[in-house]
Amino acid sequence: MLRNREVQILLFIMGSLSLTTTVAAAFISSVAAVIVFILSILFIGSSLLFTRWRYRELEKLSVYLREISNGNYSLDVRDNQEGELSILKNDIYKVTLMLSEQRSFLQRDKLQLTDAISDISHQLKTPLTSMTVMADLLSDPDLPPAKRTEFTHNIRIQLERIDWLVSSLLKLSKIDAKTIHFKKDQILMKKLIQKALEPVLIPMDIKEQTVSIEGDDNVSFVGDFNWTTEALINILRNGVEHTHEGGAIAITISENALFTEIVISDNGKGIPKEDLPYIFKRFYKGKNAGEGSIGIGLAIAHSIIASQNGVIDVTSNSEKGTQFRIKFYKQVI
Repeated sequence: MLRNREVQILLFIMGSLSLTTTVAAAFISSVAAVIVFILSILFIGSSLLFTRWRYRELEKLSVYLREISNGNYSLDVRDNQEGELSILKNDIYKVTLMLSEQRSFLQRDKLQLTDAISDISHQLKTPLTSMTVMADLLSDPDLPPAKRTEFTHNIRIQLERIDWLVSSLLKLSKIDAKTIHFKKDQILMKKLIQKALEPVLIPMDIKEQTVSIEGDDNVSFVGDFNWTTEALINILRNGVEHTHEGGAIAITISENALFTEIVISDNGKGIPKEDLPYIFKRFYKGKNAGEGSIGIGLAIAHSIIASQNGVIDVTSNSEKGTQFRIKFYKQVI
C-alpha cells in the first residue's frame, strides 16, 4: 500500500500540514503544540487505516474478477449497503450475471451447432454411400445397359438431393446470422401464390390433385417477394407430398388493419399430434415423413416468415388434413 504513489503523495501532504500546524501551535504554547501533534498523528493513522480497509476491499474485488475470468460465475459480491464500493460491487455483480447468461447462450449455440453438424453428416452420408456403390457398379464393363442407365439416373437424383440440402443449409445459416437483407416491397398476394405454385404444379398434376385460390385480388403485404416465395414453396411441397392422389389444396388470402393472412389447407393424411410441436425444427421428420424427406423445408419457411414480422401456425386432423396459417403483421404507427 505504501508503495502506491497516490498514498505517498497523500502522506506527504498530511505530514506537511501536521508539521506546519504543530510548529504554528508551538508559538502559542507547548501544550497546544502537543495536542495538535497528537491529533495529527491520530488523523494520519485513521486515514491510513481507512485506506488499508479500502485496499483490502479492492483486493477482494480483484480476486472476484479473476474468478470470473476463470469461468466461476457463482460468486455473489453484493453487500446491499451505501457507498462507492457498494455501488461498484453491485455493478460488477450485474456484469457477472450478463456474462453468465452470454456463456449459457454460447454453450447452447455450440450444442446446436454440434447437433447440426451431426445431422448434416448423417444426411450426406446416405446419398454419398449410395453413389459410391453405384459408381463401383458402373465401372463393371459387363453391366447391362439398362442397369447402367438406372444407376446413372439414381446418381443424378442423389446429386440433386445433396445440392438441395447444401443450398437449404446455406439459406438457413444466412437467415440465422441475419446477413440477409429482406426487401420491403408492396406485394400482391395473388401474384406471390401463383409464383410459388409453379414448382409444384407438375407433382400435383401427376397425383391428379387440384388447387383453389380464394380472396380479393388487391390483398397485399410488405415483404420480400423471392424469399417469401421460397417459404410458400416449401409449405406447398409439404402439402402435395402428404396429400393422397386426387386430393385438394385450398389457399385463402385475406387482409385487415392488423395483418395479411394466408391459409394453406389440404385434405391429406394429416400430421400426428405428437409431431405438431416439432415440425418447424430443422432435421425433424415425423411419423408420416416420406422416405426422401430431410426435414428442413418447413424450418426454412418458418425462419423466412419470422424474419419478416410474421408468424406461422399449424393445425392438423387425421380426417380433415392439415392447415397452415400465416400472418404478416403490418407496421402500426
